[in-house]
Amino acid sequence: MQHQKLATIEDVAAIAGVSIATVSRAINEPGKVADETRRRVTEAVAKTGYTTNAMARSLRMRRSNMILILAPDVGDPNFSNILVGLETEASKRGYGVLIGNTQNDPSRETDYLRFISSNQADGLILFTGHLPYGFGQQHGEARLPPIVAVNEPVPNSDVPYVGVDNFEGARVATEHLISQGHKRIAFIGHSTSKAVNVLREKGYRAALDGAGISIDPRLILDGDGTTESGRAAAEHMFVRDVLPSAFFCVNDATALGVIIALNTRQYVLPRDFSIMGFDDISFASFVTPALTTMKQPRLKIGEAAMNVLLALLEGKPSTQPETLLRAELIVRSSVSRAGRGE
Repeated sequence: MQHQKLATIEDVAAIAGVSIATVSRAINEPGKVADETRRRVTEAVAKTGYTTNAMARSLRMRRSNMILILAPDVGDPNFSNILVGLETEASKRGYGVLIGNTQNDPSRETDYLRFISSNQADGLILFTGHLPYGFGQQHGEARLPPIVAVNEPVPNSDVPYVGVDNFEGARVATEHLISQGHKRIAFIGHSTSKAVNVLREKGYRAALDGAGISIDPRLILDGDGTTESGRAAAEHMFVRDVLPSAFFCVNDATALGVIIALNTRQYVLPRDFSIMGFDDISFASFVTPALTTMKQPRLKIGEAAMNVLLALLEGKPSTQPETLLRAELIVRSSVSRAGRGE
């Protein structure tokens, strides 16, 4: 039986109509090759069966062309659109992605490290806000691959961060409430451990300071970003009989909880209370009243984060510690002019 001759790089170059050097770059450094050229080389690789040879070369180079993404909750409504941006940019450059759903479980994070230690992933995208458990102890700092943090920065580290400008977005959100005549504005989402919450509270405080409105600490309540925490915070205000005219919630899920609590008490929104969210997740336009909020540019965040990581993989050091994208004010019907003597 006659054995089929293995395809060579020369075969790929001939079919693609490019040089051997261009084929090599398209396979090993896809970011340095024009999109159309890379497409022709990819098609030629598929036609000739040269994929096996290319994979072997990748193994010899100890490169996998895969990116590991660690997220505490892939059900987070912000995650999916950011993932689309990450995948789109990775694919353009010849990379695939692996998704690790850690569920905030240290043992699961440690398990996912095998992709790094066995060279099955070249870089790491973190949604967790911290380095994976086990890196320092089990793998050593020298084993750290290029890493980019998304959504939650990694404190006390030099890990580049890509996300929305939480401070500026929260300032704009609060200023919108102030522009509608509100002075007693509650903030739901105080936290000392979540960087996003801290930044959004700082933006809220900056807007009040800028408008000459004194900050009432009784209007700042804890919240972990869940719908239940929003509901509980609103109820707590009624128990203490300290009421605002507007609520600025750390995210849309919290805002939903506040709306549920106020609806349960049969208030008419936004006549009685105005509600402002942050993120513009899918349900924000479908609740009653439709939620005024700050829209995260999730797709662009994913694209920017992957570009930063791929630049690191190509040996280009990050020129800035963080890349912040602006949130967009989305005006719907949950905010109205202040009443009740404001």
